[in-house]
Amino acid sequence: MILIISQNHEITTTEVIKWLLKMGKSFIRVNEDEVFDIKTKEKRIYIESHRNRFFIDEITSVWYRRGGLNFRHVQYKNESININMNEYQHWLEDYIKKTLESKKHINKESNSDVNKLLVLEKAQKIGLDVPSYFLASNTDDVVLDKTIIKTIGGNPRMENIIKDSSGMMYTTVVKETENEDFFITFFQEKIEKDFEIRSFYLNGKIWSTAIFSQNNEQTKVDFRKYNDKKPTRKVPYDLPKDIEEKVCLLMQSLDLNCGSLDFIKSGDKHYFLEINTVGQFLGPSVTCNYSLEKKIADYL
Repeated sequence: MILIISQNHEITTTEVIKWLLKMGKSFIRVNEDEVFDIKTKEKRIYIESHRNRFFIDEITSVWYRRGGLNFRHVQYKNESININMNEYQHWLEDYIKKTLESKKHINKESNSDVNKLLVLEKAQKIGLDVPSYFLASNTDDVVLDKTIIKTIGGNPRMENIIKDSSGMMYTTVVKETENEDFFITFFQEKIEKDFEIRSFYLNGKIWSTAIFSQNNEQTKVDFRKYNDKKPTRKVPYDLPKDIEEKVCLLMQSLDLNCGSLDFIKSGDKHYFLEINTVGQFLGPSVTCNYSLEKKIADYL
């Protein structure tokens, strides 16, 4: 039985499930709104929500897409008992999650959030080219028009930044200085690119897509600023063999067997930017006819 941990209405998950159905593979999809109770029967542990119920020893492989396993905590009136029972609950949950992660898997909840700063340091040690960067709380050392700012975190979205509306934090070129200090920010050298590259990694194999975002002013700095009237050209691309080998070393050092990686091609160099362990890959998969959804279903 395959366990899929995802979110409601997550399209990528649904596309992989279509292949699982075609292949006749049994699966359980868990979404973020499910809360599980831990139970036992005949000396076996199972977990149960309003939608799903399964023994953990029935699971043969796990795909962590997004979300996570959530558990209900029983509350007791006596605070001392409550503290002790929360500790017992913690170790039960820890056992269940680690047992599931020990099975054949694609991604793991425990390392789904990677530290961008540590990743960049590891990438440099492995030998990948990385644009120069620094952290600062002012613009004293910023070279205007030649420096960009990016989020340190992995989530670029700002939910409900105004009522019922979300926002996106895009890569931006610094064009003016600030008079006051601000929260520590990630600054990076602006690389003049030939094109961008999105690479999808799965268990030692890599599928890359060249994204010609520099052909349009709207997408020139950040290709996520899509221009529906003039779609960005995307074509299959092969990273140089030595770059692919370094990517494999980087992913192994981070204990990641799946993820999307971003590069910039500039002259004869491929600059590594970042890893998104649960990034979107349907667009490149369809555009380049990679059928990545099928490859995930095959592996599971």
